[in-house]
Amino acid sequence: MIDWTPQRVAEAAGAELLSSTPEGAGGPARVLIDSRDAGPGDLFVGLPGATHDGGRFAARALDAGAWGVLVAPEHAAATREAAASAGEAPAGAAGSTRGAVHAAGAILAAPDPLAALQRLATAWRRALGCPLIAITGSTGKTSTKDILAALLSPRRATFVSRGNFNTEIGLPLELLAASAGTEALVLEMGMRGAGQIAELTRIAQPDVGVIVNVGPAHLELLGSLEAIAAAKAELIADLRPGTTAVIPANEPLLEPHRRSDLSTVTFGPGGDVTLAGQEGEHVAIDAQGERIELQLDFQQAHLRGNLLAAVAAARAIGATPSGRVSVSFSGRRGERLRLRDGVTVIDDCYNANPMSMRAALDDLAATAGDGRRVAVLGDMLELGPRERAYHAEIGAHAADLGVDLLVAVGPRSTAMGASFGGEAHVVPDAAAAARLVPGLLAPGDTVLVKASRGVGLEAVTQALANGAGGVERASDEA
Repeated sequence: MIDWTPQRVAEAAGAELLSSTPEGAGGPARVLIDSRDAGPGDLFVGLPGATHDGGRFAARALDAGAWGVLVAPEHAAATREAAASAGEAPAGAAGSTRGAVHAAGAILAAPDPLAALQRLATAWRRALGCPLIAITGSTGKTSTKDILAALLSPRRATFVSRGNFNTEIGLPLELLAASAGTEALVLEMGMRGAGQIAELTRIAQPDVGVIVNVGPAHLELLGSLEAIAAAKAELIADLRPGTTAVIPANEPLLEPHRRSDLSTVTFGPGGDVTLAGQEGEHVAIDAQGERIELQLDFQQAHLRGNLLAAVAAARAIGATPSGRVSVSFSGRRGERLRLRDGVTVIDDCYNANPMSMRAALDDLAATAGDGRRVAVLGDMLELGPRERAYHAEIGAHAADLGVDLLVAVGPRSTAMGASFGGEAHVVPDAAAAARLVPGLLAPGDTVLVKASRGVGLEAVTQALANGAGGVERASDEA
Protein backbone atom coordinates (compact mmCIF):
# COMPACT_ATOMS: atom_id res chain seq x y z
CA MET A 1 0.00 0.00 0.00
CA ILE A 2 1.30 3.44 -1.00
CA ASP A 3 -0.48 5.34 1.74
CA TRP A 4 -0.52 8.68 -0.03
CA THR A 5 -3.40 10.94 -0.99
CA PRO A 6 -4.23 11.30 -4.70
CA GLN A 7 -2.73 14.79 -4.61
CA ARG A 8 0.55 13.49 -3.21
CA VAL A 9 0.65 10.68 -5.78
CA ALA A 10 0.11 13.25 -8.53
CA GLU A 11 2.82 15.53 -7.19
CA ALA A 12 5.30 12.66 -6.89
CA ALA A 13 4.57 11.57 -10.46
CA GLY A 14 4.66 15.09 -11.86
CA ALA A 15 1.07 14.66 -13.00
CA GLU A 16 -2.05 16.80 -12.91
CA LEU A 17 -4.89 15.51 -10.73
CA LEU A 18 -8.13 15.92 -12.70
CA SER A 19 -10.37 13.88 -10.40
CA SER A 20 -9.81 12.56 -6.88
CA THR A 21 -10.99 9.63 -4.81
CA PRO A 22 -13.53 10.00 -1.98
CA GLU A 23 -12.05 11.48 1.19
CA GLY A 24 -10.46 8.82 3.38
CA ALA A 25 -10.06 6.32 0.55
CA GLY A 26 -6.29 6.02 1.15
CA GLY A 27 -3.64 5.40 -1.44
CA PRO A 28 -3.25 2.72 -4.13
CA ALA A 29 -2.53 -0.82 -3.02
CA ARG A 30 -0.88 -1.77 -6.32
CA VAL A 31 0.42 -0.16 -9.51
CA LEU A 32 -0.01 -2.00 -12.82
CA ILE A 33 0.03 -1.41 -16.58
CA ASP A 34 -2.52 -3.97 -17.81
CA SER A 35 -6.09 -2.71 -17.53
CA ARG A 36 -7.38 -6.30 -17.72
CA ASP A 37 -5.82 -6.98 -14.32
CA ALA A 38 -7.11 -3.80 -12.72
CA GLY A 39 -9.38 -4.02 -9.71
CA PRO A 40 -10.19 -2.28 -6.43
CA GLY A 41 -7.19 -0.48 -4.96
CA ASP A 42 -5.14 -0.48 -8.17
CA LEU A 43 -3.51 2.46 -9.92
CA PHE A 44 -3.54 1.74 -13.65
CA VAL A 45 -0.81 3.43 -15.69
CA GLY A 46 -1.68 3.54 -19.39
CA LEU A 47 1.50 3.35 -21.45
CA PRO A 48 1.71 3.84 -25.22
CA GLY A 49 2.87 0.71 -27.02
CA ALA A 50 3.82 -0.41 -30.50
CA THR A 51 0.25 -1.32 -31.45
CA HIS A 52 -2.00 0.03 -28.69
CA ASP A 53 -2.01 2.99 -26.33
CA GLY A 54 -2.85 1.72 -22.87
CA GLY A 55 -4.38 5.06 -22.00
CA ARG A 56 -7.40 4.16 -24.15
CA PHE A 57 -8.38 1.61 -21.52
CA ALA A 58 -8.50 3.97 -18.55
CA ALA A 59 -12.29 3.81 -18.34
CA ARG A 60 -12.16 0.01 -18.33
CA ALA A 61 -9.83 0.12 -15.30
CA LEU A 62 -12.12 2.53 -13.45
CA ASP A 63 -15.13 0.40 -14.32
CA ALA A 64 -13.34 -2.48 -12.59
CA GLY A 65 -13.06 -0.40 -9.42
CA ALA A 66 -9.50 0.84 -9.80
CA TRP A 67 -8.25 3.37 -7.26
CA GLY A 68 -7.22 5.56 -10.18
CA VAL A 69 -5.57 5.93 -13.57
CA LEU A 70 -2.43 7.71 -14.74
CA VAL A 71 -2.59 8.40 -18.47
CA ALA A 72 -1.76 10.95 -21.16
CA PRO A 73 -3.79 14.19 -21.02
CA GLU A 74 -6.05 13.35 -23.98
CA HIS A 75 -7.05 10.02 -22.41
CA ALA A 76 -7.46 11.59 -18.97
CA ALA A 77 -9.75 14.28 -20.38
CA ALA A 78 -11.81 11.73 -22.31
CA THR A 79 -12.13 9.53 -19.24
CA ARG A 80 -13.22 12.41 -17.03
CA GLU A 81 -15.76 13.53 -19.64
CA ALA A 82 -17.14 9.99 -19.91
CA ALA A 83 -17.39 9.77 -16.13
CA ALA A 84 -19.20 13.08 -15.92
CA SER A 85 -21.62 12.13 -18.70
CA ALA A 86 -22.36 8.77 -17.12
CA GLY A 87 -22.82 10.36 -13.72
CA GLU A 88 -25.49 12.70 -15.13
CA ALA A 89 -27.61 9.79 -16.40
CA PRO A 90 -30.99 9.31 -14.63
CA ALA A 91 -31.11 6.76 -11.83
CA GLY A 92 -31.43 3.27 -13.29
CA ALA A 93 -30.38 4.42 -16.75
CA ALA A 94 -27.81 2.44 -18.68
CA GLY A 95 -24.33 3.48 -17.63
CA SER A 96 -25.35 5.17 -14.38
CA THR A 97 -23.65 2.55 -12.19
CA ARG A 98 -20.56 2.73 -14.34
CA GLY A 99 -20.53 6.51 -14.02
CA ALA A 100 -20.59 6.18 -10.23
CA VAL A 101 -17.52 3.95 -10.39
CA HIS A 102 -15.79 6.44 -12.68
CA ALA A 103 -16.50 9.29 -10.31
CA ALA A 104 -14.92 7.37 -7.42
CA GLY A 105 -11.54 6.94 -9.12
CA ALA A 106 -8.62 9.32 -9.30
CA ILE A 107 -7.70 10.55 -12.78
CA LEU A 108 -4.10 11.73 -13.22
CA ALA A 109 -2.76 13.24 -16.44
CA ALA A 110 0.91 13.29 -17.52
CA PRO A 111 2.36 14.00 -20.98
CA ASP A 112 4.71 11.01 -20.62
CA PRO A 113 3.04 8.35 -18.45
CA LEU A 114 6.20 6.18 -18.37
CA ALA A 115 8.31 9.04 -17.06
CA ALA A 116 5.58 9.76 -14.51
CA LEU A 117 5.60 6.12 -13.42
CA GLN A 118 9.37 6.30 -12.98
CA ARG A 119 9.19 9.54 -10.98
CA LEU A 120 6.55 8.02 -8.73
CA ALA A 121 8.76 4.97 -8.17
CA THR A 122 11.74 7.12 -7.25
CA ALA A 123 9.64 9.14 -4.81
CA TRP A 124 8.38 5.95 -3.15
CA ARG A 125 11.92 4.56 -3.01
CA ARG A 126 12.99 7.70 -1.13
CA ALA A 127 10.01 7.49 1.19
CA LEU A 128 10.88 3.90 2.12
CA GLY A 129 14.25 5.18 3.36
CA CYS A 130 15.93 1.76 3.31
CA PRO A 131 19.13 0.61 1.57
CA LEU A 132 18.79 -0.53 -2.03
CA ILE A 133 21.12 -2.99 -3.74
CA ALA A 134 21.12 -3.09 -7.55
CA ILE A 135 22.60 -6.05 -9.43
CA THR A 136 23.65 -6.33 -13.06
CA GLY A 137 26.04 -8.48 -15.07
CA SER A 138 26.40 -10.43 -18.29
CA THR A 139 25.36 -13.64 -16.56
CA GLY A 140 24.41 -14.77 -13.07
CA LYS A 141 22.66 -11.59 -11.93
CA THR A 142 19.41 -13.41 -11.13
CA SER A 143 21.19 -16.17 -9.20
CA THR A 144 23.16 -13.53 -7.30
CA LYS A 145 19.90 -11.74 -6.50
CA ASP A 146 18.38 -15.01 -5.26
CA ILE A 147 21.40 -15.74 -3.04
CA LEU A 148 21.45 -12.20 -1.67
CA ALA A 149 17.75 -12.47 -0.84
CA ALA A 150 18.49 -15.62 1.16
CA LEU A 151 21.34 -13.89 3.01
CA LEU A 152 19.29 -10.80 3.90
CA SER A 153 15.80 -12.16 4.59
CA PRO A 154 16.56 -13.64 8.05
CA ARG A 155 17.97 -10.27 9.13
CA ARG A 156 15.94 -7.63 7.33
CA ALA A 157 12.43 -7.29 5.93
CA THR A 158 13.64 -7.66 2.34
CA PHE A 159 11.85 -6.95 -0.93
CA VAL A 160 13.33 -8.68 -3.98
CA SER A 161 12.33 -7.94 -7.59
CA ARG A 162 10.70 -10.70 -9.60
CA GLY A 163 12.03 -12.48 -12.67
CA ASN A 164 12.01 -10.20 -15.69
CA PHE A 165 11.02 -7.01 -13.88
CA ASN A 166 14.41 -5.46 -14.61
CA THR A 167 13.59 -2.94 -17.34
CA GLU A 168 12.61 0.73 -17.51
CA ILE A 169 9.01 -0.42 -16.98
CA GLY A 170 9.45 -3.45 -14.75
CA LEU A 171 11.90 -1.91 -12.28
CA PRO A 172 9.68 1.02 -11.26
CA LEU A 173 6.72 -1.34 -10.94
CA GLU A 174 8.77 -3.47 -8.55
CA LEU A 175 9.82 -0.44 -6.51
CA LEU A 176 6.18 0.52 -6.15
CA ALA A 177 5.32 -3.02 -5.05
CA ALA A 178 7.57 -2.75 -1.99
CA SER A 179 5.49 -2.19 1.12
CA ALA A 180 6.00 0.38 3.84
CA GLY A 181 8.28 -1.12 6.45
CA THR A 182 10.63 -2.69 3.89
CA GLU A 183 14.16 -2.69 5.37
CA ALA A 184 16.17 -3.72 2.29
CA LEU A 185 15.50 -3.61 -1.45
CA VAL A 186 17.23 -5.91 -3.94
CA LEU A 187 16.65 -5.11 -7.60
CA GLU A 188 17.97 -6.67 -10.79
CA MET A 189 18.92 -4.43 -13.71
CA GLY A 190 18.74 -5.80 -17.24
CA MET A 191 20.37 -4.31 -20.30
CA ARG A 192 19.76 -4.39 -24.03
CA GLY A 193 22.01 -1.49 -25.01
CA ALA A 194 23.96 1.57 -23.92
CA GLY A 195 22.22 4.01 -21.60
CA GLN A 196 19.72 1.57 -20.11
CA ILE A 197 21.59 0.77 -16.89
CA ALA A 198 22.11 4.51 -16.40
CA GLU A 199 18.35 5.07 -16.72
CA LEU A 200 17.57 2.34 -14.21
CA THR A 201 20.19 3.64 -11.79
CA ARG A 202 18.68 7.11 -11.89
CA ILE A 203 15.26 5.63 -11.05
CA ALA A 204 16.44 3.30 -8.26
CA GLN A 205 19.19 5.43 -6.68
CA PRO A 206 21.09 2.43 -5.27
CA ASP A 207 23.20 2.44 -2.13
CA VAL A 208 25.13 -0.57 -3.44
CA GLY A 209 25.76 -1.41 -7.08
CA VAL A 210 26.88 -4.96 -7.92
CA ILE A 211 28.38 -5.97 -11.27
CA VAL A 212 28.58 -9.76 -11.24
CA ASN A 213 30.75 -10.06 -14.37
CA VAL A 214 31.40 -8.77 -17.87
CA GLY A 215 31.13 -11.17 -20.79
CA PRO A 216 30.18 -11.52 -24.46
CA ALA A 217 26.44 -10.94 -24.16
CA HIS A 218 24.78 -8.33 -26.42
CA LEU A 219 27.87 -8.16 -28.62
CA GLU A 220 25.65 -7.80 -31.66
CA LEU A 221 24.27 -4.55 -30.21
CA LEU A 222 27.36 -3.14 -28.49
CA GLY A 223 30.18 -4.38 -30.70
CA SER A 224 32.95 -5.13 -28.19
CA LEU A 225 33.63 -6.34 -24.67
CA GLU A 226 34.87 -2.86 -23.80
CA ALA A 227 31.51 -1.41 -24.83
CA ILE A 228 29.68 -4.05 -22.80
CA ALA A 229 31.82 -3.20 -19.76
CA ALA A 230 31.09 0.51 -20.24
CA ALA A 231 27.35 -0.19 -20.43
CA LYS A 232 27.44 -2.29 -17.24
CA ALA A 233 29.62 0.34 -15.57
CA GLU A 234 26.87 2.92 -16.00
CA LEU A 235 25.80 1.52 -12.64
CA ILE A 236 29.10 2.70 -11.15
CA ALA A 237 29.00 6.04 -12.96
CA ASP A 238 25.59 6.97 -11.58
CA LEU A 239 26.02 5.85 -7.97
CA ARG A 240 25.91 8.67 -5.45
CA PRO A 241 29.25 9.64 -3.86
CA GLY A 242 29.93 7.64 -0.72
CA THR A 243 27.94 4.60 -1.82
CA THR A 244 29.43 1.17 -2.60
CA ALA A 245 30.40 -0.59 -5.83
CA VAL A 246 30.88 -4.37 -5.72
CA ILE A 247 32.86 -5.68 -8.70
CA PRO A 248 34.89 -8.78 -9.66
CA ALA A 249 38.54 -8.77 -8.64
CA ASN A 250 41.09 -8.54 -11.43
CA GLU A 251 38.59 -7.48 -14.09
CA PRO A 252 40.59 -5.13 -16.33
CA LEU A 253 37.51 -4.12 -18.31
CA LEU A 254 36.09 -2.40 -15.24
CA GLU A 255 39.29 -0.73 -14.04
CA PRO A 256 38.77 2.45 -16.14
CA HIS A 257 35.34 2.89 -14.57
CA ARG A 258 36.37 2.89 -10.91
CA ARG A 259 35.63 6.03 -8.90
CA SER A 260 37.64 7.38 -6.00
CA ASP A 261 34.54 8.80 -4.28
CA LEU A 262 32.94 5.35 -3.93
CA SER A 263 33.73 2.50 -1.58
CA THR A 264 34.76 -0.29 -3.98
CA VAL A 265 34.71 -3.90 -2.77
CA THR A 266 36.10 -6.65 -5.00
CA PHE A 267 35.18 -10.32 -4.84
CA GLY A 268 36.76 -13.51 -6.11
CA PRO A 269 40.37 -14.74 -6.14
CA GLY A 270 42.69 -11.94 -5.09
CA GLY A 271 39.80 -9.71 -4.03
CA ASP A 272 38.45 -8.28 -0.80
CA VAL A 273 35.91 -11.08 -0.39
CA THR A 274 37.28 -14.54 -1.18
CA LEU A 275 36.52 -18.19 -0.61
CA ALA A 276 38.71 -19.35 2.29
CA GLY A 277 37.66 -23.00 2.25
CA GLN A 278 34.90 -25.46 1.56
CA GLU A 279 34.01 -28.87 2.94
CA GLY A 280 30.77 -30.26 1.59
CA GLU A 281 27.99 -27.80 2.24
CA HIS A 282 30.10 -25.74 4.65
CA VAL A 283 32.04 -22.78 3.26
CA ALA A 284 34.33 -20.25 4.87
CA ILE A 285 34.67 -16.77 3.41
CA ASP A 286 37.31 -14.16 4.12
CA ALA A 287 35.61 -10.77 3.88
CA GLN A 288 38.23 -8.08 4.30
CA GLY A 289 39.73 -9.94 7.24
CA GLU A 290 36.43 -11.09 8.74
CA ARG A 291 35.78 -14.84 8.67
CA ILE A 292 32.23 -15.78 7.66
CA GLU A 293 31.05 -19.39 7.87
CA LEU A 294 27.97 -20.49 5.96
CA GLN A 295 26.12 -23.73 5.37
CA LEU A 296 24.79 -23.84 1.82
CA ASP A 297 22.08 -25.87 0.14
CA PHE A 298 23.81 -25.60 -3.27
CA GLN A 299 27.18 -26.93 -4.42
CA GLN A 300 27.72 -25.67 -7.97
CA ALA A 301 31.14 -24.15 -8.47
CA HIS A 302 29.90 -21.40 -10.78
CA LEU A 303 27.61 -20.09 -8.01
CA ARG A 304 30.49 -19.47 -5.60
CA GLY A 305 31.42 -16.21 -7.30
CA ASN A 306 27.79 -15.14 -7.10
CA LEU A 307 27.81 -16.02 -3.39
CA LEU A 308 30.90 -13.88 -2.80
CA ALA A 309 29.30 -10.92 -4.60
CA ALA A 310 26.16 -11.35 -2.50
CA VAL A 311 28.15 -11.52 0.74
CA ALA A 312 30.00 -8.33 -0.21
CA ALA A 313 26.70 -6.56 -0.93
CA ALA A 314 25.10 -7.74 2.31
CA ARG A 315 28.08 -6.53 4.35
CA ALA A 316 27.92 -3.17 2.58
CA ILE A 317 24.53 -2.50 4.17
CA GLY A 318 25.57 -3.84 7.57
CA ALA A 319 23.94 -7.27 7.31
CA THR A 320 26.80 -9.74 7.65
CA PRO A 321 25.40 -13.24 6.99
CA SER A 322 26.04 -16.39 9.00
CA GLY A 323 24.71 -19.89 9.47
CA ARG A 324 22.51 -21.85 7.10
CA VAL A 325 21.56 -20.32 3.76
CA SER A 326 18.51 -21.71 1.94
CA VAL A 327 18.16 -20.26 -1.54
CA SER A 328 15.02 -20.35 -3.65
CA PHE A 329 16.42 -19.98 -7.15
CA SER A 330 14.34 -18.52 -9.96
CA GLY A 331 12.89 -21.02 -12.42
CA ARG A 332 14.83 -22.57 -15.31
CA ARG A 333 18.19 -21.39 -13.98
CA GLY A 334 19.94 -24.65 -13.25
CA GLU A 335 16.97 -26.35 -11.58
CA ARG A 336 17.57 -30.09 -11.23
CA LEU A 337 14.66 -32.39 -12.00
CA ARG A 338 14.78 -36.11 -11.24
CA LEU A 339 12.40 -37.76 -13.70
CA ARG A 340 10.47 -40.92 -12.97
CA ASP A 341 12.47 -42.85 -15.57
CA GLY A 342 15.75 -42.22 -13.71
CA VAL A 343 17.01 -39.36 -15.89
CA THR A 344 18.19 -36.14 -14.22
CA VAL A 345 17.52 -32.90 -16.11
CA ILE A 346 19.39 -29.66 -15.42
CA ASP A 347 16.84 -27.13 -16.64
CA ASP A 348 18.93 -24.06 -17.46
CA CYS A 349 17.12 -22.94 -20.58
CA TYR A 350 16.17 -19.47 -19.38
CA ASN A 351 19.07 -17.82 -21.22
CA ALA A 352 22.63 -18.34 -22.41
CA ASN A 353 25.84 -16.67 -23.49
CA PRO A 354 29.38 -18.09 -23.78
CA MET A 355 30.18 -17.44 -20.10
CA SER A 356 27.06 -19.05 -18.70
CA MET A 357 27.21 -21.92 -21.21
CA ARG A 358 30.74 -22.82 -20.11
CA ALA A 359 29.76 -22.61 -16.45
CA ALA A 360 26.74 -24.86 -16.99
CA LEU A 361 28.86 -27.44 -18.84
CA ASP A 362 31.44 -27.35 -16.05
CA ASP A 363 28.66 -28.04 -13.57
CA LEU A 364 27.33 -30.92 -15.68
CA ALA A 365 30.79 -32.48 -15.79
CA ALA A 366 31.33 -32.07 -12.06
CA THR A 367 27.96 -33.26 -10.77
CA ALA A 368 26.69 -35.94 -13.18
CA GLY A 369 26.26 -39.42 -11.70
CA ASP A 370 27.34 -42.74 -13.15
CA GLY A 371 25.31 -42.36 -16.34
CA ARG A 372 26.14 -40.38 -19.45
CA ARG A 373 26.64 -36.64 -19.58
CA VAL A 374 24.25 -35.28 -22.21
CA ALA A 375 24.12 -31.66 -23.36
CA VAL A 376 21.18 -30.25 -25.29
CA LEU A 377 22.51 -26.83 -26.27
CA GLY A 378 20.81 -24.24 -28.43
CA ASP A 379 21.74 -21.01 -30.15
CA MET A 380 23.27 -18.16 -28.18
CA LEU A 381 21.81 -14.96 -29.62
CA GLU A 382 23.16 -11.42 -30.06
CA LEU A 383 26.84 -12.42 -30.30
CA GLY A 384 27.69 -10.46 -33.43
CA PRO A 385 30.18 -11.35 -36.17
CA ARG A 386 32.04 -13.94 -34.05
CA GLU A 387 28.93 -15.92 -33.23
CA ARG A 388 30.07 -19.01 -35.15
CA ALA A 389 33.42 -19.00 -33.35
CA TYR A 390 31.75 -18.69 -29.95
CA HIS A 391 29.48 -21.64 -30.72
CA ALA A 392 32.41 -23.72 -31.97
CA GLU A 393 34.30 -22.98 -28.74
CA ILE A 394 31.37 -24.29 -26.70
CA GLY A 395 31.30 -27.54 -28.68
CA ALA A 396 35.03 -28.00 -28.13
CA HIS A 397 34.66 -27.21 -24.42
CA ALA A 398 31.94 -29.85 -24.09
CA ALA A 399 34.26 -32.40 -25.71
CA ASP A 400 37.14 -31.45 -23.40
CA LEU A 401 34.91 -32.02 -20.38
CA GLY A 402 33.95 -35.51 -21.49
CA VAL A 403 30.35 -34.86 -22.47
CA ASP A 404 29.11 -38.11 -24.00
CA LEU A 405 26.33 -36.82 -26.25
CA LEU A 406 25.57 -33.41 -27.71
CA VAL A 407 22.33 -32.25 -29.29
CA ALA A 408 22.87 -28.89 -31.01
CA VAL A 409 19.69 -26.90 -31.59
CA GLY A 410 19.37 -24.10 -34.14
CA PRO A 411 21.32 -22.76 -37.13
CA ARG A 412 24.11 -21.16 -35.08
CA SER A 413 24.62 -24.32 -33.07
CA THR A 414 25.71 -26.33 -36.10
CA ALA A 415 29.17 -25.01 -35.26
CA MET A 416 28.93 -26.70 -31.86
CA GLY A 417 28.18 -30.04 -33.46
CA ALA A 418 31.04 -29.65 -35.93
CA SER A 419 33.60 -28.90 -33.21
CA PHE A 420 32.38 -31.49 -30.72
CA GLY A 421 33.94 -34.49 -32.38
CA GLY A 422 31.88 -37.10 -30.54
CA GLU A 423 28.29 -38.29 -30.89
CA ALA A 424 26.35 -35.23 -31.94
CA HIS A 425 22.90 -34.56 -33.39
CA VAL A 426 22.10 -31.25 -35.07
CA VAL A 427 18.44 -30.22 -35.27
CA PRO A 428 16.86 -27.03 -36.61
CA ASP A 429 14.73 -25.94 -33.64
CA ALA A 430 13.36 -26.72 -30.19
CA ALA A 431 10.38 -28.66 -31.55
CA ALA A 432 12.70 -31.03 -33.41
CA ALA A 433 14.84 -31.42 -30.30
CA ALA A 434 11.77 -32.19 -28.19
CA ARG A 435 10.91 -35.03 -30.57
CA LEU A 436 14.46 -36.40 -30.71
CA VAL A 437 15.93 -36.17 -27.23
CA PRO A 438 13.58 -38.45 -25.22
CA GLY A 439 14.51 -41.39 -27.43
CA LEU A 440 18.25 -40.82 -26.92
CA LEU A 441 18.33 -41.04 -23.13
CA ALA A 442 18.67 -43.93 -20.71
CA PRO A 443 18.16 -44.27 -16.94
CA GLY A 444 21.05 -42.69 -15.05
CA ASP A 445 21.80 -40.05 -17.68
CA THR A 446 22.17 -36.42 -16.66
CA VAL A 447 21.08 -33.97 -19.34
CA LEU A 448 21.77 -30.23 -19.43
CA VAL A 449 19.23 -28.17 -21.40
CA LYS A 450 20.44 -24.64 -22.15
CA ALA A 451 20.06 -21.93 -24.82
CA SER A 452 19.14 -18.30 -25.26
CA ARG A 453 15.59 -17.57 -24.22
CA GLY A 454 14.40 -17.04 -27.78
CA VAL A 455 15.15 -20.66 -28.71
CA GLY A 456 12.42 -21.99 -26.41
CA LEU A 457 14.24 -25.09 -25.19
CA GLU A 458 11.79 -25.50 -22.32
CA ALA A 459 9.93 -27.61 -24.88
CA VAL A 460 12.65 -30.24 -24.43
CA THR A 461 12.35 -30.25 -20.64
CA GLN A 462 8.60 -30.57 -20.91
CA ALA A 463 8.85 -33.40 -23.43
CA LEU A 464 11.25 -35.28 -21.16
CA ALA A 465 8.98 -34.86 -18.13
CA ASN A 466 5.91 -35.93 -20.10
CA GLY A 467 7.63 -38.95 -21.57
CA ALA A 468 8.90 -40.06 -18.17
CA GLY A 469 5.50 -39.78 -16.58
CA GLY A 470 6.41 -36.68 -14.63
CA VAL A 471 9.00 -35.39 -12.20
CA GLU A 472 9.97 -37.59 -9.28
CA ARG A 473 11.89 -34.90 -7.42
CA ALA A 474 13.07 -31.36 -7.94
CA SER A 475 16.37 -30.67 -6.24
CA ASP A 476 16.91 -27.55 -4.15
CA GLU A 477 20.14 -26.96 -6.02
CA ALA A 478 20.16 -24.46 -8.85
